Amino acid sequence: MAEAIKSWVMAKGLQPGDRLPSESALIARFGMAKGTIREAIRLLEAQGLVTSRTGPGGGVFVHRVSDQRAATLLGNYFYFQDLTIEDVYQIREALEPELAASLAGKLDAGQLAELEDIMTRYAAPARDIGEERDQHIASLLFHARLAEMSQNPLLGFLIRFTANMLSDITVSRRLYAQLNRELWASGVGFQTRLIAALHDGDATAAREIMAEHMRTARRLMRLQETVLTQRFLAEGDLL
Repeated sequence: MAEAIKSWVMAKGLQPGDRLPSESALIARFGMAKGTIREAIRLLEAQGLVTSRTGPGGGVFVHRVSDQRAATLLGNYFYFQDLTIEDVYQIREALEPELAASLAGKLDAGQLAELEDIMTRYAAPARDIGEERDQHIASLLFHARLAEMSQNPLLGFLIRFTANMLSDITVSRRLYAQLNRELWASGVGFQTRLIAALHDGDATAAREIMAEHMRTARRLMRLQETVLTQRFLAEGDLL
């Protein structure tokens, strides 16, 4: 029943904020019992597709699912999937070079300045593992923010989601627990070159820089994971 209502909303072209017909009108339209209609509305509300308001002017309204809610629901799906660094970078290598190419020459001075401002958070190498963790997260924020600038909502969402998943993996598995000067230096170098290519409108250079950035990060993150896993296992043997 929820799918039938959703299909009807799409067919009618209703937009976020538009009111659904009354409960009695839905019962008449779909020929369903009151309990079935109410259960369908509850399901759509749980999915974030409608919202209910009480009082004067209340009712059931079409609702836009936020990026954060969509990412949370999708993240819950992957919670027990045991994603690996390899899984994440396979997606990043496929998508992020195309994102970079699509944005070359399309960003204004304010957007480029915003990316440069994010880079100030890791302008110097980390002095301890706390700073290393924060720099990992900030570097991934650079990519998430770049994705938000995309004119392709699907591409932008997928890249933001992947960057956030990698951030969660980095923190939960403590992949920051060893200072990695090579990873820091390569990341800063690639991002600096990328901003220049975006500014110049050089799509070919932007694609190549991002592709090399992803390949290098993939190699260094896999090595970081291997080294830290071995170290934690060795420390565990001493307990």
